Amino acid sequence: MLIGVTKETLPGETRVAATPATVKQLIKLGYDVVVESGAGQLSTFADEAYAAAGAQIGTADDTWGADVVFRVNGPTVPEVQKVRDGSTLVGLLAPARNGELVEALAARPITALAMDAVPRISRAQSLDVLSSMANIAGYRAVIEAAHHFGRFFTGQVTAAGKVPPARILVAGAGVAGLAAIGCAASMGAVVVATDPRPEVADQVKSLGGEYLPVVVPEEEQEVSSDGYAKATSEAYDAAAARLYSDQAREVDIIITTALVPGRAAPVLVTAADVALMNPGSVIVDMAAAQGGNVEGSVSGEVVTTKNGVTIIGYTDLAGRLPAQASQLYSTNLVNLMKLLTPSQNGQVDLDLDDVVQRGITVVKNGEKMWPPPPVQVSAALGVPAEPVEAKLEDEKRKLTPLSKTLLGALGAVVLFLLAAAAPMGLRSHLLVLALSIIVGYYVIGKVAHALHTPLMSVTNAISGVIVVGALLQVGMDNMTVQILAAIAILLASINVFGGFAVTRRMLGMFQKG
Repeated sequence: MLIGVTKETLPGETRVAATPATVKQLIKLGYDVVVESGAGQLSTFADEAYAAAGAQIGTADDTWGADVVFRVNGPTVPEVQKVRDGSTLVGLLAPARNGELVEALAARPITALAMDAVPRISRAQSLDVLSSMANIAGYRAVIEAAHHFGRFFTGQVTAAGKVPPARILVAGAGVAGLAAIGCAASMGAVVVATDPRPEVADQVKSLGGEYLPVVVPEEEQEVSSDGYAKATSEAYDAAAARLYSDQAREVDIIITTALVPGRAAPVLVTAADVALMNPGSVIVDMAAAQGGNVEGSVSGEVVTTKNGVTIIGYTDLAGRLPAQASQLYSTNLVNLMKLLTPSQNGQVDLDLDDVVQRGITVVKNGEKMWPPPPVQVSAALGVPAEPVEAKLEDEKRKLTPLSKTLLGALGAVVLFLLAAAAPMGLRSHLLVLALSIIVGYYVIGKVAHALHTPLMSVTNAISGVIVVGALLQVGMDNMTVQILAAIAILLASINVFGGFAVTRRMLGMFQKG
């Protein structure tokens, strides 16, 4: 089958749906690739680079007439007519907001896949275009803020005196918000962030920011069932409004990232809040394209208020790093084609029984498939949500304080009886065992779940002490002891080498290059 990469027609769009590197990967999957002449020019990818990677260079008709058409942005309604019957169109179609386009696609005997509708589950992370683009946009938002801000980000000590660091508020700690926090903190700014989900506090802290909680009753806190943000309650909105007003007086820069799929962006920063900010302050409204989180922001423009506050409403933040954005987006497309081409024979095999493929399918052979069935996932872990009945059952099984006390007393009695009946040499070992259990419980039991894997990889490496003990026993005359010691050496060695291997892989995730 032939994959066609079209030139983007949306004014100001700098990205392209394939790069020379991803063209090679598509060819390995068995596809032929044709790229419209000049499609990668604004992303610094020349036609010659595509040709060297194995792609054909063709016209617009060649690419629109391919078996699979790759786009960044969805086509216009007239462009839908260019798609050949029976072919597959892939791009950012925004089906939840673009009903007219969905109807136009359904009127043609084609298949349309929306890359911005990927379910937020672990298995689909490699296809998650929204996350990859949000990561770039969050980083770029800080760069744009620094460009318009009239001071250092980091604190400085100069011959003329001290310069305090800039203070930045990031509203929303999703992918874009976390990228902004990490970038701003690395530039030396003091970063504070807020988000409806309290579980992101550790993520904010790990990137060098300070989490500001919006204090509301527990039942008012947000819990996402599909991995995307939800509309917040009135109680939360009122408490958040007070927090934004208080912070507006203190911060130099505000970056807002709040979006709710299928709805207009919520207003977080009012005109009154903007009026409280000092002259020279900067606001970056990353939700300007969907109405904006900031009152007074203008989509695609930079405006300055009467009190000297700059409000940046750029809607193409990801496109301002076109080469990087194109590479990430086209890699998402390659991962999609790997999913659609399990045999690597250059043939698309769309499986609607797969929750990921079903979730992105807007139209299949002219049949409207939007919206897809809901996918329940955990926002924190990206795994299927636990059924309510199971949660209730777990709550019923929890021990009462009285039961815990009785079990503790019973354990103490058993330990006392063992110590009383055991030989003197064994009593010291029982004491060490009891103390190690207590220490282990309070050390391991208080560790956040996100840290269990790195912690256990290190503790596995400590299993070397077991190897030493087993080596001392393997030379005994008793065959049973020898066998048990050999087994202990084998298992402990696996823990040692496996622990270091896992630790090395995790450290590699945080290394550049």
